[in-house]
Amino acid sequence: MDGPDGKSLEGLAIEEAGNSHFRNPVDLGTQLDNQFQSTSALEILRETVRILRYNSTGFMAIAALLICPVSAVQLFNLLADSSMARRLATRLLLIARASGLPLTPLVKQSSQRFSELAVSTAVCFPLYATLLLLSKAAVVYSVDCTYSQKQIDASKFCVVVKKLWRRIVVTYIWACMVIVGVITSSLAVLVAACNVFLLIGFAMDFLVYPSIVVGVVFSVVFAKAIIVSNVAVVVSVLEDAYGLQALGRANFLVRGQIQVGLLIYVGSTLGMAFVQGLFDHRVKTLSYGDGSSRIWEGPLLVVMYSFVVLIDSMMTAVFYYSCRAFSMEATNEEAQPILEMTTATPSASSVYYGHVVYFISVSIVCGISD
Repeated sequence: MDGPDGKSLEGLAIEEAGNSHFRNPVDLGTQLDNQFQSTSALEILRETVRILRYNSTGFMAIAALLICPVSAVQLFNLLADSSMARRLATRLLLIARASGLPLTPLVKQSSQRFSELAVSTAVCFPLYATLLLLSKAAVVYSVDCTYSQKQIDASKFCVVVKKLWRRIVVTYIWACMVIVGVITSSLAVLVAACNVFLLIGFAMDFLVYPSIVVGVVFSVVFAKAIIVSNVAVVVSVLEDAYGLQALGRANFLVRGQIQVGLLIYVGSTLGMAFVQGLFDHRVKTLSYGDGSSRIWEGPLLVVMYSFVVLIDSMMTAVFYYSCRAFSMEATNEEAQPILEMTTATPSASSVYYGHVVYFISVSIVCGISD
C-alpha cells in the first residue's frame, strides 16, 4: 500500500524524534484522505497489519498498558455478580412467559447469556469509559501518526487527550445510549409481535418464527449501531465534531460502506468469542488434568483477547480513513483540519440537538440497505 509520498508503508522513514509538531492540518488531512481507499475488509485488515508492523512498539504498549487490564477483568469476571445475573435472567423469563413466548431451551439459554452480558457490561462500564476508551483514542492517534510519518510521542498524546477527553467521553456516552435504545426497541417489538400473534389466534409454538425474524433484524441493526458508534469515537478524535454530531457524521461516512463494516464487526466478534470460549473452557472450567496449566493459559488467553481488541480498534480507524476518502471523492469535499484544530474549544451547539436522536435511529434502520 502506497504512503502519502508514493512509497510503501513499510518503507516510510520516521522523522526525527525532536520534531514533534504536526504539519499544516489541511495538508495533512489531504494526504491522509487520499492515501487509502478500499471496498474490501481484507484490504483493511492488510493495511492494519502494515500499520502494526510500522509502529509495533507503540501499539504493543497500548495493548499492554490499557487493553490487557480491561480484558483480564472482563474474562475473569472479577467484578460481575452471578446472583445478580440469575435474578435478571429470571425476570426476563417471566417477561417472556407473560408475552406468550414459549420457554424453550433456546429462550432460557439466551436469557441467561444476555443477563450475564448485561451485568458484566454494567459493572465493567467504568473501565470501558476510561481505560478502554483511552486505548481507542491512543490507537487513533497512533494510526494518524503513522500515516503522517510522525514518531508516536506519549507527551504529545497526553496533551491531545487532555484537550479532547471530554468530547470523546460525551461521544461514547451518546453511542452507548443509542445502542441501549436499539436493544430496548428490539425487545419491545418482540413482545408486541408475540402479543399480536396471540391475539390473532396463532398457537404458542408459532411464535418462534416471528421471534427469529425479529432476532435477525435486530442483529443487523445492532451491528450497524456498533459500527456507527465505533466510527463516531474516531470522528471525535480526528474531526471537529463530537456527541450527536459525531454520530451523525459517522452515519454519513459509513453510508455505502456498511457491508465492509459488517464484515469487520463479524470478524472481530468471532475472534473475541473464540478466545473467550477458549478461556471459559480451559481456565474457568476444570475439564482436564489437575488445572496447573491455568497458570500460563489464563494470561496467554488474556493477551490474545487484548490483541484481538487492538486489531479491532485499528481496523476501525483505518475503516474511517477509507470511508472519509470515498466521501470526499463523491462530494468533492475539501479536507478539514485534523487533531490540531480539534484541540480548540468546541462550540456548545454541537452537543444539544435533541432531534438528532430520532435522525440517527431512523438512519441506522433505513441505511442498512446501503
